[in-house]
Amino acid sequence: MAAVDSFQLLYREISRSCGSYVETLALVGALYTASRAVVLLTECCSLVRVHFLPKMIPNKKLGQRFGDWAVISDASEPVAKAYAEELAKHGINVAFITRDAASVQDAAASFSQSYGVETAVIVADFSLGQASVIKPIQETLRDKDVGFLVNCVDESSASPLSLIEMSDQLLLGQVNRNVGATTLMTRLVLPGMLQRSRGAVVNISSGANCRPWRGAATLSAVSGYLDSFSKALYFEYSSRGVFIQSLIPLQIASRGLPHTSSRESWFAPSPEVYARHAVSTLGISNRTTGYWPHTLQYGLMKCVPEWLWILGSRTLIFTEN
Repeated sequence: MAAVDSFQLLYREISRSCGSYVETLALVGALYTASRAVVLLTECCSLVRVHFLPKMIPNKKLGQRFGDWAVISDASEPVAKAYAEELAKHGINVAFITRDAASVQDAAASFSQSYGVETAVIVADFSLGQASVIKPIQETLRDKDVGFLVNCVDESSASPLSLIEMSDQLLLGQVNRNVGATTLMTRLVLPGMLQRSRGAVVNISSGANCRPWRGAATLSAVSGYLDSFSKALYFEYSSRGVFIQSLIPLQIASRGLPHTSSRESWFAPSPEVYARHAVSTLGISNRTTGYWPHTLQYGLMKCVPEWLWILGSRTLIFTEN
């Protein structure tokens, strides 16, 4: 009994001396919980504002807001082609820029017939790194009210080859097609947009920019460039009437991230479904995944510390081997 009484006395003394500290810790915990609740509420409101309200509230026609023509760079990409079709549904004329005219001829004819828009196909190969490639594009776009420029990351950047396995020509080609082409095309159309005080530049990169992915060093690098380039352009030109948007999709059924399934699902939409959602965010958000299930995934990914993500990835690689 004496031992029990001594313990209870000791417990009361400790509780009395540490009472103020316990109250302080409880206050800190309450403040942290409240701050996280505010952040969660803010993100939920942003999700509704970006992805749901634009579909419920009628908006001004895209052609009136931005311009009559859309230039689609690297138009042979499934996502870029689907985005072009979604713009065509809104009555926007489309100019395709591609290395292979045959890859978009059917789409150009279909858009003209189905949606009554004008189309143009411009053959240009930026992988060669020659500045002269820009001249035929300038001639074709002369006197056109270019309201949209859509740059899409090259799907071949998701090659399963590691960096040291890629040839010099393949590596330089990817840099030129993604970094060089995006920069040159933006510089080409931006003066006209600034003169008219309207227009939109949309850079579609990849979720490989969010966290390190095995076998995606090149894709992560070019996606990071497109995202950073978009943020810098938004800072410089958003106040002058030009809308700059960085789209960061995660897995899309046509391509997906390395070592993931390309089968269509709720979290891996078809290019057409993704494009429909992404176009609805034009003029709303300057940086978004473009597809609300991807936004949920992206939010969860940000909650995982990068060191834990890398540890999990390495464990998965070890298990597979």
